[in-house]
Amino acid sequence: MKLATRNNGTRDGELLVVNRRGTHAAIADGIATMQALLDDWAELSPRCEKIYEALNNKAWDDAFELEGVELMSPFPRAYAWIDGSAYINHIVLVRKARNAEPPATLESDPLMYQGGSDTFLGPKDDIPVADLSWGVDFESEIAVVTDDVPAGVSVEGANKHIRLLMLVNDVSLRNLIPGELAKSFGFLNSKPSSAFSPFAVTPDELGDSWVEGKVHLPLETQVNGEWYGNPDSGPEMHFSFNQLVAHAAKTRCLSAGTIIGSGTVSNKERSKGSSCLAEKRMIEKIDSGEFKTPFLQYGDRVRIEMKKDGESIFGVIEQKVVARDPEHQR
Repeated sequence: MKLATRNNGTRDGELLVVNRRGTHAAIADGIATMQALLDDWAELSPRCEKIYEALNNKAWDDAFELEGVELMSPFPRAYAWIDGSAYINHIVLVRKARNAEPPATLESDPLMYQGGSDTFLGPKDDIPVADLSWGVDFESEIAVVTDDVPAGVSVEGANKHIRLLMLVNDVSLRNLIPGELAKSFGFLNSKPSSAFSPFAVTPDELGDSWVEGKVHLPLETQVNGEWYGNPDSGPEMHFSFNQLVAHAAKTRCLSAGTIIGSGTVSNKERSKGSSCLAEKRMIEKIDSGEFKTPFLQYGDRVRIEMKKDGESIFGVIEQKVVARDPEHQR
């Protein structure tokens, strides 16, 4: 099943059911928002499935074309946005970039932080930045959305609580990160609003590409219209989403609608490119002794997409970096 949130002028938007090709949609039957659906998934999701089946068979009378429809993040805001870092190659490279050692528990205990979840950007929204000296970077990721997860859930039990998947651009301000981490209290200013793909999909939409809590498909990123990377999301994901969910719920329950990110998708094979600027810059430093690629500048565009059998699964995140307007803060 494929879902989206239409901008109808309200804070949380309007829930849509979208056909598999992402071309047509219908208003969810009496379900106001994505959060409302997650709050009562067992009862409400069959109603959305019925619409979805009809849309795919061109048998839903109230279907409309999605072209020209403004879509928000599937969750314009959420109770929790918890981002992991499940790709060891990424951790090693970005730690080198800021002259920091990886943790001793790198391969046994997931890295994870809780980010701001009150102001997500839509998939086509600009990235507003007040000061380019902050070092603007994108991070192409995958995320899952859970229903209510009990505290202490096992890795095996976590899988049944994963209801949806999305793509993420986890915007990072690289030059602010070292100072914040030096305080030993985590990210805040260095992690502004993240953006999510237009569509959230149920795991069955991935077919045989969804295996034991991992997505086995390439995640493609373009910068200013040029290919930047397409690392495979599956093989080098050291901690699966099942493990990330279980880790997040180790000491507390997770509320329905909790979003958990994979961290930047990364492969050791250099021909696969990268999913963020920090990785490429570190590779340049290793090879030549200096950083060559600049961080994002005003007007730069980032495009993130994942396909299966030639079809876009989550739709496209496509954003431009712009100067933040002090008179109109988002």
